[in-house]
Amino acid sequence: MPTTNTSAALSTPKVLVVGTTADYIEWIRTRYPGEALFITASSVRQSAQEPVPDPSEELVCDLSDTAALMNKVKAHLKTWSQTPAGIACFDCEAMITASRLAKILGLSYPGESAILNCRDKLISKQLWQTQGVPCPRVWPVHGISDVMRILKDAKAGLVLKPAWGSGSELVFQCGNRKEAETAWQTLTAGLEKRKENALFGHPDQLVLAEERICGPEYSADFILTDTGLTLIRLARKMIPAGMPFGTAAGYEVPGILPLHLPVETLTPVLEKAARALGLETGICMVDFVVRHNRPYLLEITPRPGGDCLPWLLDISGHLDILKLTLDVAGNRPWDLSGVQFSPHMALRIHAGKSGTLREINHRDLASEPRVKQIHIMRKPGHRIVLPPEDYDSWLLGHIIFDTYGWNFPETRCSLMVRRLEIEIQP
Repeated sequence: MPTTNTSAALSTPKVLVVGTTADYIEWIRTRYPGEALFITASSVRQSAQEPVPDPSEELVCDLSDTAALMNKVKAHLKTWSQTPAGIACFDCEAMITASRLAKILGLSYPGESAILNCRDKLISKQLWQTQGVPCPRVWPVHGISDVMRILKDAKAGLVLKPAWGSGSELVFQCGNRKEAETAWQTLTAGLEKRKENALFGHPDQLVLAEERICGPEYSADFILTDTGLTLIRLARKMIPAGMPFGTAAGYEVPGILPLHLPVETLTPVLEKAARALGLETGICMVDFVVRHNRPYLLEITPRPGGDCLPWLLDISGHLDILKLTLDVAGNRPWDLSGVQFSPHMALRIHAGKSGTLREINHRDLASEPRVKQIHIMRKPGHRIVLPPEDYDSWLLGHIIFDTYGWNFPETRCSLMVRRLEIEIQP
């Protein structure tokens, strides 16, 4: 066991990063050494392909036992003469743990009730409706008869989804009884398989029927302070018809809103919505759909947008959203006045079938001047299972394009991605 170390590097105040993934850890520790203490789930470190951080940088443990975790955190801080300067979390399932740690350590972070308000898609929309925030209507459903009763009055159809969850996982649209029955069976079976998964851990495995709002979909990050809200970035989601409902094929920045919805009108809506959930300060992400020049909010969560967005923002606007999250968490100064995003698009690489990945050949794309990054996250031997059984393993990586001056950039980028040679063995 090392003795107390008082060197300048190790006595620097640390932002505690709770329960994040190994790629984010590697990004932060290599770009900003000494700024963070990573509190990492044992399962994440065991499966990581990235280098193991120095013992002073990372505490690997069970995140489910807050009392035991707190003792380990205090012991680690004492051993390495570190001081907690803030707390950050990038994963929904670790936010409650982060909140409990923050409360014990006296750090600023959303409270448990606010996090639960954000995670529960029924409660969040009920709170928004009472405050006049535009959002889809939503109903709890307990069987196909409930769904059919509501579907009769839903002109654009319904979206069935878990009360807790993330992204498009186990989210289905239905416009008639056959579609509703298939969606119900698939969703409830999927929830049963995920009942031990903290991301879907609603105590009643509640299913929701949500009014389908048709229109372009957007994602945004913002910083909430005591005095207002600052928009960090706005991205348009690409939602193709041929993929599982709601799946984002990619993102475009800067996201351009419809002509009659000025971005300035978005800020007060987002602030009102965030405060209705009990959020007070920090970085948040929001998803919304625009219909009739109104933003209909789908979800707000107290973390920045994930997926390929950090890479996209870094390349298109030289904005490191992970660093900004650490600065906000540590109550350090931040300034977004000079940030501008040049037109770029990130397309996610999805496998077309289940099986074992043999090879991804991207040599034909690597020489394209428009291609700014090819990020492959899977290695040969990776086992692929398609949705709805698995929504993670079919994502193989992403490609980022410079789209400045391009007409129909989404079509052009999609055609270029087809030049990837992906070999999958059954």
